[in-house]
Amino acid sequence: MISLYYQVQDSGVGIAPADQAKLFDAFTQVDSSLTRDRGGTGLGLAICRKIVQLSGGQIGVRSELGAG
Repeated sequence: MISLYYQVQDSGVGIAPADQAKLFDAFTQVDSSLTRDRGGTGLGLAICRKIVQLSGGQIGVRSELGAG
């Protein structure tokens, strides 16, 4: 068996606990307002989750609002 562990750390604005639950849902943006600073389709993490699941792995998030 081969095990891989990746960790990504940044200094962003953080993600509220309520938003973390839907972070890996397809076409979901935490900030869906027209004036949001970041673009995208909301597919990136959904695709990552599917690839990881098909490989028999796990993916998750740990974030604190205001702390990245």
